[in-house]
Amino acid sequence: MRRTKEDAEQTRRAILASAMDIFYEKGYSKTTFDEIAKRINLTKGAVYWYFRNKPDIVAALINDFSDCYIEVLNAFLKEYPDMDFDRIIKMELFLNKKIREDQQLYKFLFFVTCQMEWSEAIISKIQPCIEQTKQVTRNLFLDALSTLREQQKIREDVDISMICEILMALYSGLLDAAFKRRLNSEFDTAVENGFNLIFNSIKTEGVK
Repeated sequence: MRRTKEDAEQTRRAILASAMDIFYEKGYSKTTFDEIAKRINLTKGAVYWYFRNKPDIVAALINDFSDCYIEVLNAFLKEYPDMDFDRIIKMELFLNKKIREDQQLYKFLFFVTCQMEWSEAIISKIQPCIEQTKQVTRNLFLDALSTLREQQKIREDVDISMICEILMALYSGLLDAAFKRRLNSEFDTAVENGFNLIFNSIKTEGVK
């Protein structure tokens, strides 16, 4: 029984890897179950045994990404448990490095950023997965900024919840621009400069 479960999981992982490759190459709408199956020498029916439709596959990929993303953040936080302005930026640069090093992570982010057609049906299916991942980042930013405010390094009039959303939107926008080769500067530099611009606008006077 154990071997059967292991085989089933290996097949499931192979299907997801095949789907990810084709999503990355061709986009969501042009990918078929036939292609996913053929690439790993399975029948289309075998793919349907594991996933009812393409939104189910995307949901599974997003769940895997969420696990990977949390693992990356935990690795960073283990090394840098106390967050400040500089370490928030270092955390984003650490993520950039992982994106460059991990081919599957790169393919996934490129796919959802540039190759995905976000219909209402798909969004409703995977929105909880996406929101869960966003909430991890949101909570981390919020905790760090709350601590910096307690240390009187952020002005009292600043809405730190809004700053969290701005930081997340900034990173997402820069990632999109990097994938589409629309950045006039190197990605890491753009992230560092963008975050510093925001942080410099909310720091109390005299804080570096």
